[in-house]
Amino acid sequence: MVFLNCFTRNAKFIIDRDRVVVNFKRRFFYKKMIFDTHTHYDDDAFANDLDEVLQKARENGVGRITNIASDLPSIDKCLELAEKYEQIYCAHGVHPTECGEMTDEDLSAIREKLAHRKVVAVGEIGLDYYWDTPDRDIQRHWFKKQLQLAMEVQKPIVVHSREAAEETFRILEENYDGDGVIHCYSYSAEMAKEYVKRGYFLGVGGVVTYKNARKLVETVEAVPLTSIVLETDCPYLSPDPYRGKRNSSANLPLVVKKIAALKDVSEETVIRQTEENAERLYHL
Repeated sequence: MVFLNCFTRNAKFIIDRDRVVVNFKRRFFYKKMIFDTHTHYDDDAFANDLDEVLQKARENGVGRITNIASDLPSIDKCLELAEKYEQIYCAHGVHPTECGEMTDEDLSAIREKLAHRKVVAVGEIGLDYYWDTPDRDIQRHWFKKQLQLAMEVQKPIVVHSREAAEETFRILEENYDGDGVIHCYSYSAEMAKEYVKRGYFLGVGGVVTYKNARKLVETVEAVPLTSIVLETDCPYLSPDPYRGKRNSSANLPLVVKKIAALKDVSEETVIRQTEENAERLYHL
């Protein structure tokens, strides 16, 4: 028994030591690379050329990616991508516009798949009052249910919120005690500061490059760089000058450039800090 206890302690030391070494090397020796925290590479838009798309992203400085599920079928597709590509992690959840037929059995199935080693978050979940379907009561119900699931499995959340600013904030305040990211942040700088006070990250992507993106520009200027993560939401929301075309992680240097200008720091600083933020967000 003494020998076994000693062996167990030594094994734990070796594991912990290896983690420290890996983190040390990553921090001081590895080149910092862009972390795209929100993609949809399971979308049909990438069905014919995903290998080439990911290779171009790597060539443009993108090191890691989190692919986000939006409905039950996409969860399995996300897992397939994460198992095939070393640089891809995934998040599992049901988007508010897709939750109309959701059941408790579906939630149980999601719970089981959250145990996969490359699943790093619950999402994307939330409220969407722009499309306003399904019924708002249904959206609220499954948002709360998935928040509870995230707390039970101790994973961060990826929040989708569109034209539901106050209610999203209230539901999070009343029903969630954890961390996460407000994906594709689109509300005021004042609300952004409240989210930051509570430890949330804000997802910033191609929209920040648009001429009519005044609110997002003000938000980026107002919050610390330590609270921003980079995202594409690809294949959607390409930055200028590619607005309206298929988006991919390869376009993120344009977002980096814009944020660097707004924060008056180097592009390297933006890449380094947002990569560290993404690691904190996803507990990597």
